[in-house]
Amino acid sequence: MAVRSVIRFADWVLQIDTSGSPPIFELECTSCGTSSEASEAPDGPQEWALKHAGRSGHEMFRAVHTSFFRATRTEAQPSPP
Repeated sequence: MAVRSVIRFADWVLQIDTSGSPPIFELECTSCGTSSEASEAPDGPQEWALKHAGRSGHEMFRAVHTSFFRATRTEAQPSPP
């Protein structure tokens, strides 16, 4: 008995998903590794970094920006039988 498979190639597109969570911002001190709280707006992490710099003298921070993407097919999916 032979097994047959059909492999169909499809085009996909990757887009930022705006239906769920907005982007998330966070800043991390590169000197000591502490980080701000994650926030949906950059203001909180930026304020944390400035306060941390004032208290510790640490000057370098890593920005962490998380966005969400969704992959969708560019053609209509066939209906199940």
